[in-house]
Amino acid sequence: MRILAVGIATLDIINTVDAYPGEDQEVRASQQRLSRGGNATNTLVVLSQLGQKCDWAGVLADDPDSSYLIADLNRYNIDLGCCEAYPGGKTPTSYVSLSAATGSRTIVHYRDLPEYSAAAFEKVALEDYDWVHFEGRNVPDLALMLQRAKANGVSCSLEIEKPRAGIDELFGLPDVLLFSRAYAVEKGYDQPAEFLRSVQPLISRGGKVFLAWGEEGAVALDADGRLFSSPAFAPGQVVDTLGAGDVFNAGVIRALLCGSPVEQALEAACRLAGKKCGQEGLDGLGRE
Repeated sequence: MRILAVGIATLDIINTVDAYPGEDQEVRASQQRLSRGGNATNTLVVLSQLGQKCDWAGVLADDPDSSYLIADLNRYNIDLGCCEAYPGGKTPTSYVSLSAATGSRTIVHYRDLPEYSAAAFEKVALEDYDWVHFEGRNVPDLALMLQRAKANGVSCSLEIEKPRAGIDELFGLPDVLLFSRAYAVEKGYDQPAEFLRSVQPLISRGGKVFLAWGEEGAVALDADGRLFSSPAFAPGQVVDTLGAGDVFNAGVIRALLCGSPVEQALEAACRLAGKKCGQEGLDGLGRE
């Protein structure tokens, strides 16, 4: 199976602290590391380790940090042939504070690159792909990209991490919607099943919806509107939650591509995300 993901890659500067500081407080980091981040590329890195052929469509800056991103993606055999090079700008950078006490992370993100465009996506040979996964960004161009994928009969998923103007108008286009807890809470919901029922009228006929709910597990609706839930599979110790949502999305996509029903895909994704929370980074998630 060959998968294309459309979204961003970032340089993550991760500082581990004993506990997250209060406002106007100075703390010392016990560890600092660099990592390649970004929702779309994180999901691809996991899918590649799970045996899928993966391509990334995004924008690369012309700066030294982009070389780091390229080298990391090459390490996971992710093809960059669909990317756009941007002459200028800075690689998107996330400054991450990782709490050793809880494993939670707080992120300050800086970006001045343009988003991947519908014009660039027009050049992608969609017949080469079994699945296209989109980050919910750049809504006007994203609408055109989703419409093209649908017109070409390619299965596609859309991650909805944050509220963006007009993004709810796209819910009827993908085959699979992947929502974050942050999005549901921002929309005023504190019960995951209630949120799923609220978006059900907006999805495509036969569409599937997944909602990760952190340490409380996840819920999903299948193509017939049946509701399923799965508990979280917490590790013995929570080490690093950075990217757990991207790992969950990879688990869903892989399971659905392999023909698993929604209930099994939901549990598989929760297990994979739980495994990730018990380790630093994404390496080794393809091993049983």
